[in-house]
Amino acid sequence: MDNRQLSLESRLLQLRDEIKALEASALPPERLRATLQKLCAERAQLEAELINLVVSPDNDTRSEAWVGLREGLLATVQSLAETLRDAQRKTDAKPAPQESLLTRAFSFLAKRSWTAWGAALLFVYVLLIAMAALGTGFEGLFGGPERARELFETYAGNPFVGLLAGLLVTAIIQSSSVTTSVIVGLCVGGLPIHVAIPMVMGANIGTSVTNTLVSLGHIGHRREFRRAFAAATIHDFFNITAVCLFLPTELLFHWLERLSGLISGALYGSAGFNMDSINFVAAATAPVERALHGLFLLIPNAKAADGLYVVFGLVVVFAAILLLGKLLRLLFTGRAERVFRTAVGKNPVAAIGSGFAITALVQSSSTTTSLIVPLAGAGLMKLKQAFPFTLGANIGTCVTALLAALAFTGAGAQFGLQIALVHLLFNTCGVILIYGLPPLRRVPLVCASSLAKLACDCRPLAIVYIVGVFFLLPVVCLALYRLLG
Repeated sequence: MDNRQLSLESRLLQLRDEIKALEASALPPERLRATLQKLCAERAQLEAELINLVVSPDNDTRSEAWVGLREGLLATVQSLAETLRDAQRKTDAKPAPQESLLTRAFSFLAKRSWTAWGAALLFVYVLLIAMAALGTGFEGLFGGPERARELFETYAGNPFVGLLAGLLVTAIIQSSSVTTSVIVGLCVGGLPIHVAIPMVMGANIGTSVTNTLVSLGHIGHRREFRRAFAAATIHDFFNITAVCLFLPTELLFHWLERLSGLISGALYGSAGFNMDSINFVAAATAPVERALHGLFLLIPNAKAADGLYVVFGLVVVFAAILLLGKLLRLLFTGRAERVFRTAVGKNPVAAIGSGFAITALVQSSSTTTSLIVPLAGAGLMKLKQAFPFTLGANIGTCVTALLAALAFTGAGAQFGLQIALVHLLFNTCGVILIYGLPPLRRVPLVCASSLAKLACDCRPLAIVYIVGVFFLLPVVCLALYRLLG
């Protein structure tokens, strides 16, 4: 018994030293509390055992030693508790982290409707100028439409390679609006329409990666994740279905190229209506764009000047779309959610119209379709209700490319409008055909539901799907094409 008592007293002394060491440690308050609780629990157990051993009132020496040890431990614990309270007070007194200058500026702009709308119009204007700069730079860099056509036919003539390139680029930059706007500029600079069409189709698939990534936020909750992942991937499967239907028919009959050519030709033809005569967008942007181009032409090497002008246009396009999207999300995200809640309870046409209107305003289908993911995950809407809203967003995202096409003038401007119309026709005809025919309508619904069930049973499969479809598959195929071609 004496040996056991000495062992207990020795361990209690060690505990006291450990508690004192905690006072001088740099552990955060939460970690300190957890460690202290563990030591106190052990101390209480040892105290109870020691009390059972020290029961004899005749053993005054042992009793005095125990009382001294206990008082020392209590004093140490009280000291550490006070240290923890001081640390908590210091933590609470720390100022909140400062918001970034950009966030504060956007918050200030959003407080007043007129300043917010004025800033939004300014970003649209900057975007149009950047798109005009992009077209001018590509035209100068590649020696005009004929030279550019030869170059792109050599390196991007394979439609499947174009499809995968559009998919990969859009998945990386997380915006089909940016990709299609860049393709419009390339067509103005000489990219053939038949080469650009698969790229636009690939961009349509790539844009759905954003809301699929958003659905991973629910991966910790089984039922929520299944609903959210299905609502996100229905966008993927609709676009994949549309490409499977329209790409082969386009390669065989060129119906998108011909129909868009007829429409753009009617707008730019000499037989009557001429778009240049009323293109107020080009009239507003041309003076600024010419002045910017003149600054770049001061560089002695013409090719270097045009190359830097293209880079400048790309950087400004990305920045303008990101800033515009951030500002419009502050203005419209809350309203968009309220409109959506109202629209999903009505007929599919109203849901499609709401998706189109909101996406046209925020200039991003990724933003709009990502709204439905948390709502679906929470069980506030069914997959069949999310489907038509997603289709409307797919059409609404075409507005950016159409606006970009209006910024161009000259011989190549018609081709910029033509590829923008291809984007619009592709998405609109896809909605009419796939959603209009019940057998085809079931394809995205069944595929999304089945994949969500599999991903719910094996959640790493969701990561494999995203990385494989949107990144790994395009990279491997493009690398093989370059290696073997």
